[in-house]
Amino acid sequence: MIEIPSDLHKDLVPLAFLLGSWAGAGVHDFPGSEKCNFGQEVTFSHDGRDFLEYHSHTWVLDHDGNKVRPLESESGFWRIDADRKVEVTMVRDDGVIEIWYGEMADQKPQIDLVTDAVARTAASAPYSGGKRLYGYVKSDLMWVGEKQTPEVELRPYMSAHLKKVVTPEDVERWAKALPDDMPDDGIAFFK
Repeated sequence: MIEIPSDLHKDLVPLAFLLGSWAGAGVHDFPGSEKCNFGQEVTFSHDGRDFLEYHSHTWVLDHDGNKVRPLESESGFWRIDADRKVEVTMVRDDGVIEIWYGEMADQKPQIDLVTDAVARTAASAPYSGGKRLYGYVKSDLMWVGEKQTPEVELRPYMSAHLKKVVTPEDVERWAKALPDDMPDDGIAFFK
């Protein structure tokens, strides 16, 4: 279920499906890097202004699904205009700063992004751009990222399947929204 907070900036309503905390797992595979499964936590939040704040942390998982070490962290800001054009500014822990542009698909919660500008610190690994696809599918957030370097052509390198994290505050809000005339046994509610 997509909720639209009453204090969400009106321009951000098409991006409301991203709001909240998400957690899940995915696969990382890029030449010159360790191929691995990873865990991920992502948060999209807002403060009433015309952007979403974004934070993502990933970590390598062992064969039993336990955290081994950090993999990648990034944070940034997402905006959308009246023509459904999306812009993202992003900073990564490896010394890369990116500006992404793209658009939201017509009639569905899906966003395609492509890097427009990349800046790197001297310590960062070679990187020249990428693409990302985010989609809201059956109440889950799924994404795939593509990456290119001067030595490697654009190719998929990470993808993940994330579930919405439910907080105690969410449960309390949903409980308060239940109808007052709920049957005592709860069974009749589902008939």
